[in-house]
Amino acid sequence: MEEKKPFTARLESFFAGKGFYIVLLLCVGVIGISVWSMLSGGRSEGEDLAVAVAGIEEGGELSDAAPAAASRPTPAPAPKETTTPKETTTPKESEVPAEPDAAPEPEAPAIAAPVPEIPAPAPAQESAGYFIWPVTGEIEAGYAMTSLIYDSTMRDWRAHDGLDIAAPMGTQVRASANGVVESVYSDERYGTTVVLRHGGGLTSTYANLAATPAVSEGQEVGVGQVLGAVGDTALCEIGEASHLHFSMTKDGLSADPTEYLP
Repeated sequence: MEEKKPFTARLESFFAGKGFYIVLLLCVGVIGISVWSMLSGGRSEGEDLAVAVAGIEEGGELSDAAPAAASRPTPAPAPKETTTPKETTTPKESEVPAEPDAAPEPEAPAIAAPVPEIPAPAPAQESAGYFIWPVTGEIEAGYAMTSLIYDSTMRDWRAHDGLDIAAPMGTQVRASANGVVESVYSDERYGTTVVLRHGGGLTSTYANLAATPAVSEGQEVGVGQVLGAVGDTALCEIGEASHLHFSMTKDGLSADPTEYLP
């Protein structure tokens, strides 16, 4: 019976006969493992090569560990964390800050209604106002333009354009209404005379006054203002008792004073 050769001798004999093919096989295997490792992202070339070499050293053939290691499935890469987009929460209506109230628009300034112009008071000559009696006393001779009355001084019948109002000598004679002194003069028949012009075309005449009147021509006077005093300058009425001769005209025509006096 043939003596069995030691293991080392057998190994050397084996490599001597098949060494070229084994080296070739190893190179192909290393290249394949490298490619597979690069594609699969598994172990590095060094680790696979070490496993293959270890298998050859143990039994002259590739051990089961090499293919097992080579065929070991590479663990799948851990899934990347996916970030779920944060939910955008709509703030509740109560949480939404209230917008500041808009500033109130300034009110338009109120436009004042136009104030009607108050007409200036008419000059005295334009408004007679009301009338008063120039003196207080009995009427000695009344107004008579449509009939004749007896004149005791002239001792005849004639018309009378005014009123003869009895009043003591020196009695103050007052303006019967507002007016302007139109004239102051001495009449041949009626003596010292003052004429007032009132509104509405009216005039009033005060005769038989004392020689010096209290007003002058152009002067404005008010109702009741003193014009002078009762005198005795009317020659045509000198035969009568002391009195004031008072007459009026309307639009230049003689008018009855009693139609205006209260």
